[in-house]
Amino acid sequence: MPPASLTPWLTDSSAGAAYPTADALHLRPVALVPEIQLYLAEDPTLLWARLEASAGHRLPAPFWASAWAGGQVLARYVLDNPAIVAGRRVLDIASGSGLVAIAAAQAGAASVTANDIDPYASVAIEANAQANGVRLECVTDDLLDGTGAGADVILAGDGLYEETLATRVLAFLTRAAARGAQVWAGDPGRGHAGGALLERVAVYDQSALGSPEDHQRSESAVYRVRRAAPPDPRRAES
Repeated sequence: MPPASLTPWLTDSSAGAAYPTADALHLRPVALVPEIQLYLAEDPTLLWARLEASAGHRLPAPFWASAWAGGQVLARYVLDNPAIVAGRRVLDIASGSGLVAIAAAQAGAASVTANDIDPYASVAIEANAQANGVRLECVTDDLLDGTGAGADVILAGDGLYEETLATRVLAFLTRAAARGAQVWAGDPGRGHAGGALLERVAVYDQSALGSPEDHQRSESAVYRVRRAAPPDPRRAES
């Protein structure tokens, strides 16, 4: 069942208090990526409760209503290094608000697909894309058992914040890199970015990004996922 419209919750914070409730989503610049504006929650918990009341059933937490640290640093890196995505087909997984996908579109990607299994995220991504004047496609299928086929570049800004999800995301990113895709991930510093194939390419000293539970962490990073070396045939013979 598609989500109820988010329109009653969307307000432009520069236009005054047109909808002055604590569960509003206000359009505002992102801290580390001020070139991009997102509809962000004043109070994500209250927004969650109001959306559940409107839907009449339980809903997943509105992760799409916050600009998480991993997504902020990866979006910043993409905008500062547009050659990563320029002219290429991009897939942004666990897209949330669509921050990283929007950055890829602004940086000149040939096409951008934003993937998030929460249908409310899809609605929010479309609203955020429109607010920033970019076009992208939203997909709500679970793609993590595949390889991201069809995409030249895979971006994962907010898939490493929780251990179970990070395990699936890292396996997906490794498979995508193995087939030849360029793969980049943002890491909020929660300790789930392990693996010999991860090459740290940028560190951001931003202790106040993302959710309050991340504010005690002084660094967030961007990683490139390297392609695994093919097996040595000499070892197979021994």
